[in-house]
Amino acid sequence: MKTPKSNEINIGIDTSQAQLDVYVRPLGHFVSFDNTPNGIKELVQYIKQFDVTRVLIEATGRLEMDFVCAAHKAKFPVVVCNPTQVRQFARATGRVAKTDKLDAQDIAHFGEALKPHPTALKPEKLRLISDLLTVRSQCLDMSTMQKNRLKRMPRTVHGPIDKILKAIQKECLRIDAKLDKLIAEIPEWQARVDQLTSAKGVGKVLAYTLISELPELGSLNRKQIASLVGVAPMNRDSGSHEGKRYIRGGRHKVRTVLFVSMMSAIQCHPKLKPMYQRMVAAGKPKKVAIVACMRKQLIILNTMVKNGTHWDETMA
Repeated sequence: MKTPKSNEINIGIDTSQAQLDVYVRPLGHFVSFDNTPNGIKELVQYIKQFDVTRVLIEATGRLEMDFVCAAHKAKFPVVVCNPTQVRQFARATGRVAKTDKLDAQDIAHFGEALKPHPTALKPEKLRLISDLLTVRSQCLDMSTMQKNRLKRMPRTVHGPIDKILKAIQKECLRIDAKLDKLIAEIPEWQARVDQLTSAKGVGKVLAYTLISELPELGSLNRKQIASLVGVAPMNRDSGSHEGKRYIRGGRHKVRTVLFVSMMSAIQCHPKLKPMYQRMVAAGKPKKVAIVACMRKQLIILNTMVKNGTHWDETMA
């Protein structure tokens, strides 16, 4: 049954490995579907009976992606929500209890109250690049674990550990080859990679991460891009008290890769190395100095993309 267009319908979906719990606000309908291809098809057909304003689902890593892709295909206004923001909103409304049904209600209420904009779905190849980068990062984590075991374990068991390390290294090489091939298939992406890697301290992994995780690069000003990634200092002032600045939120994947690249850049970058040394010499904590250099590097890259230029030391 179609609902009148004057009524705003927000559908909240709580996701788990096995199930999708759905709440329709303000009608009060609650239903559940299996988080399987067939269950998702049934859920899409269920949603089609409403003149829906928003379909909201929390970002849970990967559990929501099959539904999100199906909902975009059905041309629903899909919003992928930050689960922390939804939970904070629920607490602000006085909600303390937490169940699948209540979570779905809170997600729908969040949509009605804050009216978030629909979330754009990345192109399939960009999603694949993002997934490959995630797997590559996990491989590097496993490699570090095995190297730590080599230091702790006796030589009698080093053989199996060495074999695992070699297998991980081979897989990383295969992932890198797949990433290079995917980027090379799109001339625009290859040109962007060439542009970004012309900057000192920027390798392919950071360039690929920026392409897949930060499409806004070059379209925002310096403050906006720093805030989006989560490297802009946040104020904590109240009255006459001036609190300590800190960073929070933002694009975690971008910030992590940027941090790793900066550990190398502060050793040799013609602009960032002196900046880091000056801040440390002035008594700033090393982590604060590194974050400041990350912000500077991000602003440089944002300017390069905005102006369509390659690296130029006079920009820094």
